[in-house]
Amino acid sequence: MSIESCTPEVRELLLSRITDVPNYPKPGVMFKDITPLLADPKAFGALTDTLVELAGRYGATKIVGLEARGFILAAPVAVKAGIGFIPVRKAGKLPGATLAQAYELEYGTAEIEVHAEDLSAGDRVMVIDDVLATGGTAEASLELIRRAGADVAGVAVLMELSFLPGREKLSGALAGAPLDALIVV
Repeated sequence: MSIESCTPEVRELLLSRITDVPNYPKPGVMFKDITPLLADPKAFGALTDTLVELAGRYGATKIVGLEARGFILAAPVAVKAGIGFIPVRKAGKLPGATLAQAYELEYGTAEIEVHAEDLSAGDRVMVIDDVLATGGTAEASLELIRRAGADVAGVAVLMELSFLPGREKLSGALAGAPLDALIVV
């Protein structure tokens, strides 16, 4: 599993467009705001191109984006790579038949869903999200992908928070699939 998966130039560009917001959403938290990166077409383009490159390396045939910022990052990757985009949503947000997966939060549980017919045997699915923190949502998405009969091609995130146990939590669930973080903080 690789750690930082982009060129130093791209990494510096991406980092220069991520703003630290102290004490948000609560005191003591340093929030990493990616909206300036998204507003900069050069930085957003470099991010998209890097993720498209990873999708090719993974042999992905579908891209899963995790709600909500993962949608913003994953959709242009899918379009540019010429492959399908599948949103993984919070429970109750998708109409029709869904597969659901519960997972543990720090205080309680949550549930994510995917349309049952959007993934099938033979699909190689790349999961994209903005941040890898505790790994709960990503781990649940890997379970959903496999329950749908598809294979996990890999997971890619813009940023990994190294002081949280996300990578460790995902290690077993990845079952050998790569986990790439473009930036590790």
